[in-house]
Amino acid sequence: MNTDSRIFLVRHGATVLTREDRFAGATDVPLSDEGREQARRLAVRLRGVPMAAVFASPLGRTVETASILAAPHGLPVQTRPGLREISHGHWEQMTRAEVEQEFADEAASWDKDPYTFAPLDGESGLAVTARALPVLMDIVRAHPSANVLVVSHKATIRLLLSSLLGFDPRRYRDNLDQSPAALNIVDFKDPVRARLMLFNDISHYAEAGLAIPGVHAARLSNWWNAGAPP
Repeated sequence: MNTDSRIFLVRHGATVLTREDRFAGATDVPLSDEGREQARRLAVRLRGVPMAAVFASPLGRTVETASILAAPHGLPVQTRPGLREISHGHWEQMTRAEVEQEFADEAASWDKDPYTFAPLDGESGLAVTARALPVLMDIVRAHPSANVLVVSHKATIRLLLSSLLGFDPRRYRDNLDQSPAALNIVDFKDPVRARLMLFNDISHYAEAGLAIPGVHAARLSNWWNAGAPP
């Protein structure tokens, strides 16, 4: 089944917790004013691109981002639970430093392999992939030869891209990043054959010209922050 679909895969804009480096995957927090402005600028950038549909995780930050992006196209936002962010279980709303101090063994296991390990009452990367990838495949199948906006979350997007492109999913936190309101474009020849055309692009942050992403240590894994192992 050839589809020739193009998915505009977007991370939600910044939230009120973005700068606090807290685990808030399952926590429903709103966009900050900065996040709304990021989404608005991306909406301006994409307003001339015909879109067939807009999908989003049901969390408030993704629905609000998707609504801003959908407005110029006059499209409703369709929510899909499978697109929600990874749940960090009993780590939710704690800072990374607090988790490493209070749950040192869990944090070490998660750093080593976040794909198969999950904190208590949380999800592994494998569990997220298992629920999110079928949703994306269904969207591709349902929209052949069309552009579709899909708004999701940092970990979920990185896990989807790892699966689609054949990356080692155990390294998704080390090797991939997603800035708030980042744009990724994935072209599908069919539902299981994809090509990444644009990754983590935030050039819409600037009113004119290109904005180069900085290195924000709080967004990255401990492996990256400490440097590659010998």
